[in-house]
Amino acid sequence: MQSSDSRDTRNSYVIDIENVAETARLLDQDYLITKAMGGLFPEEPDLENVGRILDIACGPGGWACEVAFRYPDIEVVGVDINQNVIKYAQAMAKVQQLKNVSFEVMDVKQPLKFPDEAFDMVNGRLLFGFLSKEDWPKLLTECKRILCPGGILRLTESEVVISNSSALQSLYGYFYQALSMQGRTFSIDGRSLGLAHMLVKLLRDAGFEQVNRRSCCLDASAGMELHYSSCKDTEIAFTLLKPYILRSGLVQENEYDELYHQMLIDLRSDDFLCLGFGLTAWGKKPAQS
Repeated sequence: MQSSDSRDTRNSYVIDIENVAETARLLDQDYLITKAMGGLFPEEPDLENVGRILDIACGPGGWACEVAFRYPDIEVVGVDINQNVIKYAQAMAKVQQLKNVSFEVMDVKQPLKFPDEAFDMVNGRLLFGFLSKEDWPKLLTECKRILCPGGILRLTESEVVISNSSALQSLYGYFYQALSMQGRTFSIDGRSLGLAHMLVKLLRDAGFEQVNRRSCCLDASAGMELHYSSCKDTEIAFTLLKPYILRSGLVQENEYDELYHQMLIDLRSDDFLCLGFGLTAWGKKPAQS
């Protein structure tokens, strides 16, 4: 998910990355998403001819570094608008002695600073945090331009969280509505992120072929493997999302604080149940234009 620099008015990410807690949360989030998806490439694409991969809105570089580590013959490039997280990603790659990964500061809402046909795969995860409905077709067109013929664009987006915590559902509801009010989602009722059902259409409309999809589910229920990590992510996320949601005018601060407190109690309950759903969609650039 592309991060935000609060000093840059071009940025529209919902959380201020200048808070160091968000950098740490994004790294944990990378782990959770990969586990929920079933791996780095659960759709099992043919990587034999993949030499260069671009990770757009890479954040602190968790996915990019993991791919570089697992596939030493592939060159991985990560880009993000925020200079601080790029420095963090560069430092992490240096510590891990990864020679096949690099990171650059880049605003992916603008034309990408790469030549035509520069990559064999472009990856993007959780782009909802900064893209509007109008931004999606533009970005996908740019991704197609920089892909080699036959190159793959893959997108992963979460969609909705369902739990037995009324407080958690209320907080997510306000978040979904705030995004919808700003024209950031394709949801018709503001009750979800409103992207999963659109990914295949967006890829096809952009001219990609052999478009396919794979759903994923993250079980954050009490007693499950990802319960602790998911709850930790949720606690931090709704602390950092508070200013964004309050600015929407949908909820007053005292009510938000009460919901957050009750959510913390619910997350720690032995009978807490929670499932998060998402989708990965991918397509290939035609071999001939």
